[in-house]
Amino acid sequence: MSIVQNKKAFHDYFIEEKYETGVVFEGWEVKAIRAGRVQIKEAYVIVRKSELYLIGCHISPLSTASTHINPDPLRIRKLLLHAEEIKRLIGKAERAGYTLVPLDVHYKAGKIKLEIGLAKGKKQHDKRESERQKEWMRDRQRLLRTK
Repeated sequence: MSIVQNKKAFHDYFIEEKYETGVVFEGWEVKAIRAGRVQIKEAYVIVRKSELYLIGCHISPLSTASTHINPDPLRIRKLLLHAEEIKRLIGKAERAGYTLVPLDVHYKAGKIKLEIGLAKGKKQHDKRESERQKEWMRDRQRLLRTK
């Protein structure tokens, strides 16, 4: 079950591969995510010392968060993947024009998972073309329904 999706990523990038990762969260973050207070629109993934980190993911703390901690909504969060997957991703991400973007935060077996995608940036004309395709598919469905 999806909690939040990054629709902007599908508009700005061609998604070539998808990977499901775990994320290192603090307790207050899990409670806030379960309440739906997470945003990944401006987030991205970086590689540092053969590890993946999520930057720019905003998790708004709940007002009932513990009083003895100081929640940081834009904290850098470590992503959890197998070492071989990380090596493969690093090799692919270092090619020209490729980046790692978060696509979806969802539940899987009671745990919160993040889906990241290996993406290549779209040019402006590519964005226009994909928008035309979406509009055509909507119109086609509308026409098929009326008959």
